[in-house]
Amino acid sequence: MSVQFIEQNGQKQYAVVPVADYEKLLEKAEMLDDIKSYDQAMANDEELMPAEIVYRLMDGENKIKVWREHRGMTQSALAECCHMTQASIVQIESGKRTGTLVVLKKIAAALHVDLDDLV
Repeated sequence: MSVQFIEQNGQKQYAVVPVADYEKLLEKAEMLDDIKSYDQAMANDEELMPAEIVYRLMDGENKIKVWREHRGMTQSALAECCHMTQASIVQIESGKRTGTLVVLKKIAAALHVDLDDLV
């Protein structure tokens, strides 16, 4: 890498590099930011969400249904974990019922998500 320095009062003030070198430095800096973000997410034990789940949630699908299917649970299994009936889960997922705060907390716990992820 060839660098030209511009001095002012005997002190280096600016470094001039060829555009190709500059672009390589930017690419490496972005890669380093990505690595740091990944390392931080892993250190915080954060769950990484597949793009398919994100798209389904953004498309407005029922959040409980999306998370339940992502966890590989049936409606019956979720209902059993929450001490509810399958019919109740069906009604909540279809939008016919909203579910009380107590019920939503149980569902969130069973799906291993925060309540905020469901509402």
